[in-house]
Amino acid sequence: METTSRVGARTQAQPTPSTTPTSEGVPAARRTMDGYLRASFPWYGLDEAFTGPRWLMQVGTAADGTVQHGSTGHGEEPTIRPEGAGPDRTRFAVVVTVAANPVRRTGDGTGVLDATTVSSAAWLAGSGLLAYTWPAQLDHALRDDWLDQQTETAFELADDLEGTAWTTLSLPVDGVPRPFHYRESEFGWVLAGATPGGVHLGAYGRGMSAYGLGFSVVTDLDAYA
Repeated sequence: METTSRVGARTQAQPTPSTTPTSEGVPAARRTMDGYLRASFPWYGLDEAFTGPRWLMQVGTAADGTVQHGSTGHGEEPTIRPEGAGPDRTRFAVVVTVAANPVRRTGDGTGVLDATTVSSAAWLAGSGLLAYTWPAQLDHALRDDWLDQQTETAFELADDLEGTAWTTLSLPVDGVPRPFHYRESEFGWVLAGATPGGVHLGAYGRGMSAYGLGFSVVTDLDAYA
């Protein structure tokens, strides 16, 4: 799981850029949409029961440019709050879709990438949640060390889905109940499972209960643009 699941883990968790034109003259939001359209697998988001704002984030790609995973956001876009700004009451849920890939060789042909699994989705979701979590009392100089430690912990937890840190939660995927691994922390919640279509799903959030969520294939990416 380690090699494939850690690729782009931090970058995929960042919010979608604004529509400010890039150096190539193409709005960043349009370029983000293009990344999603290149995927060979279906994207998932919250189902129609969720009526709030939806937004695209970023995709993660392999060395050859193949799209491997990406995230869709729901609710209020989270931000890293400055020190002294008070408690974060942002309500959001992010759904991570991970392509089901078998064991395969690296782009340069010198190594082998592990197959993606539900643990890959759990790792991406756990590290994604950390991207928006900064203890207000933590000195700026220590934040990188804090993030490294917490990220390593998230990886270890994702690699042990049968461990005591996780419970089982049943949530609908395309209308059919599916089992998910679920855990809570002081930063928010994380869950991970699989779909009947073969892709792996992760999710993380804060301020929105995971128990009432449902997932479905995204049929119209424009709803997230």
